[in-house]
Amino acid sequence: MTEKILAVQQMQDYIAGHLSEKITLCDLSCIAGYSPFYCARIFKELTGLTPADYIRRLRLSGSALRLRDEQCKVIDIAYDSGYDGVDGYQRAFRNTFGCNPYEYAKSPIPLPLFTPYGVKFKTLWKEQKSMEHIANVFIQVVEKPERRVIIKREKMAQDYWSYCQEVGCDVWGILTSMKSLCGEPVCMWLPEKYREASTSEYVQGVEVTMDYTGIIPDEFDVITLPAAKYLMFQGGQGRILLQKGEGDDMKEREEKKQWVLCPWCGSKTRLQIFRETELKDSPLFCPKCRHESIINAKNFTIETKEARR
Repeated sequence: MTEKILAVQQMQDYIAGHLSEKITLCDLSCIAGYSPFYCARIFKELTGLTPADYIRRLRLSGSALRLRDEQCKVIDIAYDSGYDGVDGYQRAFRNTFGCNPYEYAKSPIPLPLFTPYGVKFKTLWKEQKSMEHIANVFIQVVEKPERRVIIKREKMAQDYWSYCQEVGCDVWGILTSMKSLCGEPVCMWLPEKYREASTSEYVQGVEVTMDYTGIIPDEFDVITLPAAKYLMFQGGQGRILLQKGEGDDMKEREEKKQWVLCPWCGSKTRLQIFRETELKDSPLFCPKCRHESIINAKNFTIETKEARR
């Protein structure tokens, strides 16, 4: 990791940990160890946004999720998002998402939420890594009901990296804005019977109920998956679901795992580990504070790396 990437990542980490507070360019300069001018320049170079725009988009996206999920007053969310009043917040919300926050709170629609990818992860797809040191994180039996999945197909993608190169990473923001049965979007490799001609095996989507009547975004499709038991394999890079019958040995193993907590806010992440699990330099994402960390794990002991306030 170059010094420039490390500096911008430190600024991103600081923003994630202090999003509810006032953040100045001087604050970011102190964290990164460079002048305010240089920090602003390299931040825009690597993220495509100025620090102010980055913070604004991150706060507005978080406010949209609160409008969708919580019974909050718009004026309270406006103040929490750093605005002096409702008028400025309304203008910013409409300019960013094309709708009024009051209308959105009453009838949520898919929105292009901002997904703050850490710059330290953006070059991972270029690296060729051996699989021999990849650790198993956990295997769990999960029972899924019959459900519909709103998916975005592509043409050639066979995995996460090739999918992002085809469709771009912004699709995750749209999926995140749609309320999911499992609390987050999903990545999946489609069996042949669910694929259309000249479309990708790998897709991303969001699981919804069978009676879902909401908006389907343009260029998205809907498939129906049957109720079944699945084996869920989860590691630092995400989850894989395989349909499977229930097994007693899997139930026993499921009882011997624990959740990994976010080193920033202390909330439960979506990562669970067994005592025998060993992780080295594994990415950890917190869905609550949206902070990315790098962790090591062994014998239920978690060591956090690159998680600085």
